[in-house]
Amino acid sequence: MEILKVIKSRRSVMPHQFNDYPIEEEELNKVLESANWAPTHKKTEPWRFKVFKNKSKDELGKFLANKYKETAKSFSNFRYDKITTKFNQSSVVIAICIQRDLKESVPEWEEIASVAMAVQNMWLMASHLEIGAYWSSPSLISYFGDFIDLPKGQKCLGFFYMGNYSGDKIIRIPNPYEDKVKRFY
Repeated sequence: MEILKVIKSRRSVMPHQFNDYPIEEEELNKVLESANWAPTHKKTEPWRFKVFKNKSKDELGKFLANKYKETAKSFSNFRYDKITTKFNQSSVVIAICIQRDLKESVPEWEEIASVAMAVQNMWLMASHLEIGAYWSSPSLISYFGDFIDLPKGQKCLGFFYMGNYSGDKIIRIPNPYEDKVKRFY
């Protein structure tokens, strides 16, 4: 597939659009390997991924829903159920983490940018494999370190929900790139 075609086909496919067909381990490994080719400043390779499937995925969803219940200023059963449902509907959930360079030889924003580029690579590979994916960064990510131990300097930036899907993706037509470019030559 031509690279521009893959880029144009990348979309957020939400967990409610996923079907019950599991993601094959070989496909998951391709998605994860693609992340490893992201650009990185001073070769810090700050991306770290925690992969949850099956029981561990559902337990993470329940944990976050219960954290929501404990911490919400205005609790909503709908929101509580939505948290667990997103995890249950996904074939795989990947916690997107950053491992901060402990020497801080690179500004944090550059490390975050590298992680984001790694996730974009994953998203493009998932699109190429016709796997649906969606990155979400709910405020509950701040409690992820209570679910599993994170090494010093590591924190969660969000969750990458993945699943096979049936049906059409939403067509997106962005504004022309020329509207966002000012040339100086």
